[in-house]
Amino acid sequence: MSVSNPTLITFVIYIAAMVLIGFMAYRSTNNLSDYILGGRSLGSVVTALSAGASDMSGWLLMGLPGAIYMSGLSESWIAIGLIVGAYLNWLFVAGRLRVQTEHNGDALTLPDYFSSRFEDNSGLLRIISAVVILVFFTIYCASGIVAGARLFESTFGMSYETALWAGAAATIAYTFVGGFLAVSWTDTVQATLMIFALILTPVIVLIATGGFDTTFAAIELKDAGNFDMLKGTTFIGIISLMGWGLGYFGQPHILARFMAADSVKSIAKARRISMTWMILCLVGTCAVGFFGIAYFSAHPEVAGPVTENHERVFIELAKILFNPWIAGVLLSAILAAVMSTLSCQLLVCSSALTEDFYKTFLRKGASQLELVWVGRAMVLLVAVVAILIASNPENRVLGLVSYAWAGFGAAFGPVVLISVLWKGMTRDGALAGILVGAITVVVWKHFSIWGLYEIIPGFILGALAIYFVSRAGNPSKGMVSRFEAADEAFKAGR
Repeated sequence: MSVSNPTLITFVIYIAAMVLIGFMAYRSTNNLSDYILGGRSLGSVVTALSAGASDMSGWLLMGLPGAIYMSGLSESWIAIGLIVGAYLNWLFVAGRLRVQTEHNGDALTLPDYFSSRFEDNSGLLRIISAVVILVFFTIYCASGIVAGARLFESTFGMSYETALWAGAAATIAYTFVGGFLAVSWTDTVQATLMIFALILTPVIVLIATGGFDTTFAAIELKDAGNFDMLKGTTFIGIISLMGWGLGYFGQPHILARFMAADSVKSIAKARRISMTWMILCLVGTCAVGFFGIAYFSAHPEVAGPVTENHERVFIELAKILFNPWIAGVLLSAILAAVMSTLSCQLLVCSSALTEDFYKTFLRKGASQLELVWVGRAMVLLVAVVAILIASNPENRVLGLVSYAWAGFGAAFGPVVLISVLWKGMTRDGALAGILVGAITVVVWKHFSIWGLYEIIPGFILGALAIYFVSRAGNPSKGMVSRFEAADEAFKAGR
């Protein structure tokens, strides 16, 4: 295994620290609520950084810099769309979802919330939403495992097959042991590491390429179109990239952070912290890919790995430009991005299987200890399936993420957004929204209609289905009274 000792030591220390946090969280995990939502005890800083880190997976340090490196600033529309979408999600959904879940049976998961909010005694809404979570999250988990495998493959010279298991092992360990608290506490550490890497790396690359003037001249010499945000784009292309922002309203792993906040009052402060962190990270990741064009143009002798796979641009720059100890820390930031998202995705899948299938349909009288251990077993099960999906070495991180992101954004986004804003929404409306949104994504993706990102038609058609089906019926008095009580609590708590 061709690896410098400092980098290996840094990785081992980092992974050991994350697993240690998992064991610390284990001591605070006494029941299923603790394991799934940390007992709704997260303060504003942890809520903010945990939401950010769980959102920004391996694509932040691999997929997006690679896209910018290949195509220039025209790929940055995705970052703009994400910033707008994340802000609107914090503004309209975060606080309202926090109180709505508490007023609707103290719901621990999205399927649990949908079932209580719309008085679905048949269990159909719970089952369908849990199935959507399992299908799309398993694909999403696979993207994180691919990113981790690429990191271990590039850094330690492992085969892809070995790197696949090595990259996933640490995340599975602390998620298995510590549950939501472990995931949230480690997310805070990982978010700090990610922003450090994404501020430092582009600065050092800029210095190595001779400053702004020299760097921009080299980028322009390679292809002047790299500066053109409209290069190679169409109206549909820009709308598709901006459309990524719609996905935020329906991502269960991000929405879980809102549900776990200690109070509505924490949300406003958390929004400011999270958006600042997010903007700095996205600017940094675009800069890494953009300045990397200049660096590898000037040093073609070391550009081989990036030419072979452009998603390695951050990895190669860190290895080339930094002392091995610092490089180890920076490469740990990729592992942090992968681990932070993968861990919460595994936990949401585990929650769906445990709370929405096992407890609801198989063992209604199960003890809290039994449910926690079933949750842990489900983490292992989902992880193994995701590893099998990720076993194809031709997988690309951004491609896997985009499909799963669209699936959640279209299936759950309209349902979550409208359910916290409109008291007239009905159970049949929610069911129609989930089904129409999810089916539209699958069909649109399969036929690649107009080249439009499938989340956009899925979100629009899902929202229309909710509105028209809900208008055809009426919510019960109980649904309306709980909505109004939660809305009053939200307004009073701001």
